Amino acid sequence: MKIKLLYIGNKLSKHGNTQTSIETLGHFLEKEGYELMYASSKKNKIVRMLDIIITTLRFHRKARYVLIDTYSTQNFWFAFVIAQLCRILGAKYITKLHGGDLPNRLNRSPYLSDIIFKNAFKIIAPSGYLFSHFSEKYSENLLLIANTVAINKYPFFKRESIEPKLLWVRSFSKIYNPKMAIQVLSELKKKYPNAQLCMVGPDKENLIPNCVAFAEELNVEVQFTGKLSKKKWVELSKEYSVFINTTYFDNTPVSVIEAMALGLPVVSTNVGGIPYLLEDKKNALLVSENDVFQMVQSIELLLKDSQLRSAIVDNARALVEDFDWETVKEKWFEILK
Repeated sequence: MKIKLLYIGNKLSKHGNTQTSIETLGHFLEKEGYELMYASSKKNKIVRMLDIIITTLRFHRKARYVLIDTYSTQNFWFAFVIAQLCRILGAKYITKLHGGDLPNRLNRSPYLSDIIFKNAFKIIAPSGYLFSHFSEKYSENLLLIANTVAINKYPFFKRESIEPKLLWVRSFSKIYNPKMAIQVLSELKKKYPNAQLCMVGPDKENLIPNCVAFAEELNVEVQFTGKLSKKKWVELSKEYSVFINTTYFDNTPVSVIEAMALGLPVVSTNVGGIPYLLEDKKNALLVSENDVFQMVQSIELLLKDSQLRSAIVDNARALVEDFDWETVKEKWFEILK
């Protein structure tokens, strides 16, 4: 008999949003023979909350566990409500942590956090960063299971020489600081007129028009593709030489893991969970938050030092092979058995 799971999260890719864990992990589990029920794909947040509550009431008896994607900002309340509903209904729930700002949520809402996490069957931290913060209070039911990718879908392409062609892949959100990428291009062009920047991702907060205007103000040309399928941006990545991550907050960004798998050297701001994932001058180059000039210098270093670049790329690929589903899945099987 198939094990049935109810997965609660933001299943919004059909509305143009980036796929989240509910779709990626859910797909992996379905391929392994689990039967999943999902909520919710409703775009309006109030309607989504109602759909999640109704779905939980309908299916909690059929599900062995309820998986709850747990975020730090507004969507924290989705997790809070469903966790309490599960407690009332006597359903075992597993919280899967997301978002680099969750440690601050623990500080801002200690009582509410306790209600959610102390009563969870398991808490799944996808990074050493979140694991370390949550272990201070919730070590008894806390487990570390990395975000997962199917490595065979990311062909490793090692560039023997590179140009200042930058790729940025993220949702357009203020916390990911997309304007910094445009500033980096502007500064880089002063020395490398052939420098390019391509920015890939859905416009979560209607920021692309503002970014287009900012690029025009700085007199630089930026390619904005909007959201692309995984297959299309993986193919696009072959045309670029350096992956930049400009975020203010982060956990373990899947786009960075994917870039490392593809053989793109990564330059990232050193924030949140990034130093738990990346090591400066070993598998990436790290810069201070919002430090445009330091990021430009790091890109120049990659352009000039082929030996360092080669080592970073090789080490990065070796690291992310541990994120492959074939490696990670046994940990999920152990929990869900």
